[in-house]
Amino acid sequence: MSQCRFAAIILAAGSGTRMKSAMPKVMHAIAGQPMIAHLLGALEPLTPAATVVVIGARMSDVARTVVPAECVVQDPPLGTGDAVRTALRVLQGRLAPQGEIDETLVLFGDTPLLRTETLSRLLAERRRASAAILVSGMRPADPGPYGRLVLGPDGGLERIVEAADAAPEERAIRFVNGGIMAIDARHAVDLVDALDHDNAKGEFYLSDIVDIARRKGLGRGAIELPAAELIGINTRAELAVAEALMQSRLRGAAMDSGVTLVAPETVFFSVDTQLASDVLVEPNVIFGPGVTVGEGAQIRSFSHLEGAVVGANAIIGPFARLRPGAMLDEEVHIGNFVEVKAARLRAGVKANHLSYIGDAEVGARTNIGAGTITCNYDGFNKHRTTIGEGVFIGSNTALVAPVTVGDGAYVAAGSVITSDVSSDALAIARGRQVDKPGAAAEIRSRLRGKNS
Repeated sequence: MSQCRFAAIILAAGSGTRMKSAMPKVMHAIAGQPMIAHLLGALEPLTPAATVVVIGARMSDVARTVVPAECVVQDPPLGTGDAVRTALRVLQGRLAPQGEIDETLVLFGDTPLLRTETLSRLLAERRRASAAILVSGMRPADPGPYGRLVLGPDGGLERIVEAADAAPEERAIRFVNGGIMAIDARHAVDLVDALDHDNAKGEFYLSDIVDIARRKGLGRGAIELPAAELIGINTRAELAVAEALMQSRLRGAAMDSGVTLVAPETVFFSVDTQLASDVLVEPNVIFGPGVTVGEGAQIRSFSHLEGAVVGANAIIGPFARLRPGAMLDEEVHIGNFVEVKAARLRAGVKANHLSYIGDAEVGARTNIGAGTITCNYDGFNKHRTTIGEGVFIGSNTALVAPVTVGDGAYVAAGSVITSDVSSDALAIARGRQVDKPGAAAEIRSRLRGKNS
């Protein structure tokens, strides 16, 4: 049988009032990216024929995030069934039997933990069973707020009862609605159009299409999927739980790929963090978005990296900060309380103590002394500092950009460099030291006299 083509419908119109946030719920981040972006990432390998995201009014930031998926606005929000009806209008003419889309996969934008393999399994099982509807089921520790899956004597799915409408015997059921479902495209429009809102909330429940399908004599089924992947996020506490689950997943993947995490539970990743084999990560390290670390590098404790590239066998930290645009070649050493931003450090550069390197180019094998600062901002514009190869920058140096230090040059400690330094030159830019023999004793004597 040829591969069926499916359309993904993602429901993301909820404002997330329980999050107590001005930001749409699906834009809250998990592992460095909006939760809806995780779901889109899980869908991508399955190459849906179309992806339609249902959003609420004034959710332009969601629309920008989900590009190239098509967005449709549900206004006013009248429940999940109405949201799917709104999406199906966009797909009109493309659904089987007239069109090329054989099934619709209904998802929720607040389920960032879903894996590609799980979605593929749901679709494959619906096709195998030739069911009009296949619903995801789960067995969470607390089934309380979830709709119950009511099975018939033959084990087939009879109906879904929302928690608010469930009778006592139905509330005792622990096999509950996981939310996502696959629907045969030939029946999707008719099933959704048959929904009513005669329920406790006065909304169109998508789950009611199961009972409608039963009355029409159409096949229905339920498949048990991992509860940890199906959990939705409605509160800040649930957001924290999802973050912990995602971090556990990312840590496991890193270690499986050959990365050593000395204390895994203290290391936090972004979903796009890339660590090569034999990278060593010490405790209490945070990887923000956009970080790549080369083979054999060491990331020492209490370091924070974001938007940075770290070369092979480099050593970062402890207590280092790499900000966006930091590009470190192989065997670079960045030590404690050193910050690097928008700067390229070539192979073998060392900046081991208490320095700021921003908007700069630093040549290979250069040594940056403790307390060095590239003064890159004049209050209006950023300027660049260029330091050549094999340069020695003495401690407590301020390099006032734009400025260039040539290959092999020395800059004396305590200097404020405001002009270019030629190759192999020694630059000294500080007040001359003056010694006055005996003056200290005279000062002490005079002060004692004043205090007697």
